[in-house]
Amino acid sequence: MAHKHSLEALNRTLKDIKNNDKLFGGTLLVLSGDFRQTLPVIPRSTYADEINACLKSSTLWRNVEIVQLKVNMRVQMLQDPSAETFSKQLLDIGDGKVTIAETGYIKLANDFCTIIDSQDALIEQIFPDVHTNYINLEWLAERAMLAAKNVDVDILNLKIPQLLPGDLVSYKSIDTVCDDTESKLSNSF
Repeated sequence: MAHKHSLEALNRTLKDIKNNDKLFGGTLLVLSGDFRQTLPVIPRSTYADEINACLKSSTLWRNVEIVQLKVNMRVQMLQDPSAETFSKQLLDIGDGKVTIAETGYIKLANDFCTIIDSQDALIEQIFPDVHTNYINLEWLAERAMLAAKNVDVDILNLKIPQLLPGDLVSYKSIDTVCDDTESKLSNSF
């Protein structure tokens, strides 16, 4: 999510450019997004700093008209009851409609997700028989893994290619020249 100062700066800029004192210089501005998702990133900040940086904390917020979409078209097009249930569960979490356990954490429904014991089991769950199915591009396009930490991504990115047949080859590129004479040669062609 953008820092509130970016929209406030846009407001001042459009007022100056259009020589108009109306909000955003009289320009209609359409914003889209989900305010339950990512807060603005502020290095070395507190939670209060992040909340203060949100558009909802800006003086512009009182002029925002909120329009909400009511139907999740992606889920409706799939016609998959489990996708519809999962979508509703996510909205209930975002709307604060789930129960809070004694620990202070939200309590998820038992069918919310599948718990996997190891990364190897996760890889097998998402990419079953990857050593034979990897040739099917449509099969690959239907699969993805998300991880909260880069260290987990790095481990998965090392493990999964090792399951594929053939030799693993890494191609590296460089955008600098070590020897100054090499750059002069390449420029002459």
